[in-house]
Amino acid sequence: MAMVAELSSSSSHIKSTRLHTSQLSISSTHLSYLRRQTFRPVTRPRDATITCSVASDQVQAPIAVQAADPKPKNDCYGVFCLTYDLKAEEETKTWKKTVNIAVSGAAGMISNHLLFKLASGEVFGADQPIALKLLGSERSFEALEGVAMELEDSLFPLLREVKIGINPYELFQDADWALLIGAKPRGPGMERAGLLDINGQIFAEQGKALNAVASPNVKVIVVGNPCNTNALICLKNAPKIPAKNFHALTRLDENRAKCQLALKAGVFYDKVSNMTIWGNHSTTQVPDFLNARINGLPVKEVIKDQKWLEEGFTEKVQKRGGVLIKKWGRSSAASTAVSIADAMKSLVTPTPEGDWFSSGVYTTGNPYGIAEDLVFSMPCRSNGDGDYELVKDIIFDDYLRQRITKSEAELLAEKRCVAHLTGEGIAVCDLPEDTMLPGEM
Repeated sequence: MAMVAELSSSSSHIKSTRLHTSQLSISSTHLSYLRRQTFRPVTRPRDATITCSVASDQVQAPIAVQAADPKPKNDCYGVFCLTYDLKAEEETKTWKKTVNIAVSGAAGMISNHLLFKLASGEVFGADQPIALKLLGSERSFEALEGVAMELEDSLFPLLREVKIGINPYELFQDADWALLIGAKPRGPGMERAGLLDINGQIFAEQGKALNAVASPNVKVIVVGNPCNTNALICLKNAPKIPAKNFHALTRLDENRAKCQLALKAGVFYDKVSNMTIWGNHSTTQVPDFLNARINGLPVKEVIKDQKWLEEGFTEKVQKRGGVLIKKWGRSSAASTAVSIADAMKSLVTPTPEGDWFSSGVYTTGNPYGIAEDLVFSMPCRSNGDGDYELVKDIIFDDYLRQRITKSEAELLAEKRCVAHLTGEGIAVCDLPEDTMLPGEM
């Protein structure tokens, strides 16, 4: 669908339309703001083009468009408004196709760190142009404008387009990646079941939007908590998208576990490999020291303190976020952004031989005996094409099995609690205990 820019109530009607990557010059970018109270798809002929100028007396006659907002507002300014049509022979043959990245909660602190990592080329490389589609709310819209201005001022040559808005059906259009960060925090006195329902409704709607307008092979990373069950709700509402394409973020937990093992062993963190986080992103998560390695050796051969591994290490990883909040006064936005970038890089970069990474993924068909039809953190490998496979050469002992079973039971209970959002009947909430992580509050 062609993109529709809003009309100004002034005499200077400035409009813009998104051009295909082959139509953009190597230095050109395009910014469009979509803000509507109601959302009605509007189609336009493929060859329709609108240009944007900074001088009001040079503005071309606007193409008539039915504006959905009764008080339309023009929010087009700066270098992102400039577009150029290139003749076929002038197209740069080395250009890659632009990667469309949709981000929800784009005005929040996590996104404020993440977006600049994406625009700099850190995730996809220095030769990969990207377009950012930033989803917020009516309340956060001015903050989204500020984010766009900062991206503009940063002069990222790879950033070809920025679009902001509050309608997922417009912002998720043709998305190759969807980073679903925005979620409601847990308020005072709110039960976990209530948070599951409130955020579940958000992710059900976003799943429907992805199903309707995103790329058929879009990769989805759910960050908003409770992220495992939110990811399950999202994928259940997006039947056209392979369930394997949905991830719940547990990479920050993996990074924290590697840090603690490195500190205990007195080595740098890059010596720690094969680290798995099993299960739910909650205090039932299982940091797996049985299969992890330090300098290529099993952790238990390097760290002989079994009691520390089972108690001190596990508890440090599970409660790290809460300790950080007490020290810092807020949740771990920067390290979460780093872990999202790490999770994406693990999918677009071949996994080093013999190593793996953690991600909350769909359990159906898993080789570990974990209940099917859940989103459960497990060890994955990738060949760098955005896809992954589950690691088969994993060892288990009674301790690991018992911990995994506890996290599995919690996710099964959460699934029953959101049955009304996954199309599986009436919700029954029988959560065994409150294992909410501090960052969810």
